[in-house]
Amino acid sequence: MRVSCRSQPRETRMTETAWRKLSKLRNKFDDLQIADLLANESRLANYSLSTCGLYVDFSKHLVDDEVMAALLELAGDSRVLERGRDTYAGEQVNPTEGRAALHMALRQPHAIPAMREDLMAARASIKALADAIRSGERRGPNGDTITDIINIGIGGSDLGPKMVCTALHEFADGPQCHFISNVDGAELQVLQHKLNPATTAILISSKTFTTTETLRNADSALTWQATSLGLEHAARQAIGITASPANALAFGIPEQSLITFPEAIGGRYSLWSAIGLPIAIALGFDRFIELLDGAAAMDQHFLKAKPDRNLPLILGLLGIWYNNVAQVHSHAVVPYCERLGLLVSYLQQLDMESNGKLTGLDGKIVEHATGPVIWGQTGTNGQHAFFQRLHQGTRFVPVDFIATVKDNLSMDSHHRMLLANMIAQSSALMVGSQTDDLHRFHPGNRPSTTILLEELKPSTLGALIALYEHKVFVQAAVWNINPFDQWGVELGKVLASSVLEGSTDHDPSTLSLMKKTGLLD
Repeated sequence: MRVSCRSQPRETRMTETAWRKLSKLRNKFDDLQIADLLANESRLANYSLSTCGLYVDFSKHLVDDEVMAALLELAGDSRVLERGRDTYAGEQVNPTEGRAALHMALRQPHAIPAMREDLMAARASIKALADAIRSGERRGPNGDTITDIINIGIGGSDLGPKMVCTALHEFADGPQCHFISNVDGAELQVLQHKLNPATTAILISSKTFTTTETLRNADSALTWQATSLGLEHAARQAIGITASPANALAFGIPEQSLITFPEAIGGRYSLWSAIGLPIAIALGFDRFIELLDGAAAMDQHFLKAKPDRNLPLILGLLGIWYNNVAQVHSHAVVPYCERLGLLVSYLQQLDMESNGKLTGLDGKIVEHATGPVIWGQTGTNGQHAFFQRLHQGTRFVPVDFIATVKDNLSMDSHHRMLLANMIAQSSALMVGSQTDDLHRFHPGNRPSTTILLEELKPSTLGALIALYEHKVFVQAAVWNINPFDQWGVELGKVLASSVLEGSTDHDPSTLSLMKKTGLLD
């Protein structure tokens, strides 16, 4: 594997020349009026794009051509697109773990010729296992047709396939997939009361096969199945999905029930790998490939489109403008589609686990803000929860509105009302309401992006996910941080082990809580 010189650490402070330009433009937030900008006939054409089954309107933002030019200069100085091409080529872009980041290669096996054969073989393994379960060739522990799947994982090993299966349940024609992630045993017990252990297959998804929450849940699920069916070794009936096959074999997963993916795949980027097996089981392998193809199309757009017409680049830079210039460290995502309800949680992990970093690639503490807080929920529910804050809060929050133009599962009158609400909220954030009654005063001039999917199907969902992946990457490149590691996840897990073991080497508050909860005598 080559190590690109362009991927090596550089000064953690953002590029001085471009940054000075942006800082001088800070007063734009006081001077620009979105409604006035939209009065320009060319504004909408220049600040909207259609690609990969998506239409994105970013015209309602507090930027003009001068600001966009400075942001694009910052991207050029930060070598954002060059770093993206390094990632695509399989170069070492994750220096803290000494790895490449191969999620794009999973979607486009030809990207790295030396790996193409292995990546295609991995696809074939997913297809073979999914087809065997869907066709009835692979059966339950007693030889019964499999009707249900329990996928046990956490983080990306759970949330990615769960989000996709939920969003695309219209296309589901295979065994029903259930997802267990939280170590809260109540979740698993409820599921066990509903399912037949004889017709249930258990998938254990863990990159390392050492994740404590996953193994605890897996042990309990396998014990349930073994006890119910009189099995001596229930683990022999399970399917293991991992980047650490030795650990899975040691756990008891037989080699013929083991499916692997590359170690250079982070959890939040893993739904494109064997971790996506539940998707292939529930929807069929062909639709799984359509999902990957949609993401691959967005990859090509990101890698090849001109900077000023490059959607992930533009959305990422707009986030830089708000996070680092306006000092607004919050970003709301509101899908006006109930089936996309888990997308917000998915994007929380993608963005905050990738860019919630305080150390740059040069090993120094960064001198600027990095990843914002990502939050939201589906509309119209969100309108009755937090939109008060969006419209009349003391500080604005940029919002992403997401909807489908067509919805085959909805009713026409309902879908029209849903779309009308979304469009009206975007407009209301912009125009506000000017009145002498300050309780009813809405300042307006609040920015938003609207993303329209032609319809919710595997290819457009794949493109949408990849759009956000590349947006996150763009911001990481500008901030000069590593979006592919997650060392901040580990400390709490280490301390949890010591608490569970009853260690007394803790502060008085922690010891008191351990005693009150029965973890310490």
